Amino acid sequence: MPTNVTAAQQNIALMRNAFAALSRRDFAAAAEFLSPDFIINLASVPYQMRGRGTWRRNTETFFKAFPDIQIETQDMFATEDKVAVRFRFTGTHTGEFLGHQPTGGRVDYQSYELYRIADGKIAEEWICSDMLTILTQIGAFPARRLLLMWLAGYRVWLAAGLGLLAGAASTLILP
Repeated sequence: MPTNVTAAQQNIALMRNAFAALSRRDFAAAAEFLSPDFIINLASVPYQMRGRGTWRRNTETFFKAFPDIQIETQDMFATEDKVAVRFRFTGTHTGEFLGHQPTGGRVDYQSYELYRIADGKIAEEWICSDMLTILTQIGAFPARRLLLMWLAGYRVWLAAGLGLLAGAASTLILP
């Protein structure tokens, strides 16, 4: 009995094949899954990047910085023309990354990605990787500074909570 394959299932298969090529470090094969006018949207980058060549340069730079990187697909689901993916990346920082010299440090971080599929090709990507974690893990952003930033954000909530407690206590104590 023949089964009808949905667009969502086709898109997931396309993405799995593209990521299999990427995991093999076959950048040329992976780039063939992209449309020629491929659009790249990266969180915190104020402009779009375009083209297979740009994608390949970015990817090769990343894999040179973390040559043993492992990509684990944790979730993948699709609609008619979109595929959402949650990845876990693990590897070792043995090459320059964003101007930071190799440290030999291990990285373990998440990336949340959305892809638009058009005419059987990956036409656009939106990537929201946990860059703060990766920069902290390679020593480019000191963990102490991150902790202080986190605590600074909670000072407001702590002060508000203490104010509420003081107000509640004063209504109970004072007639």
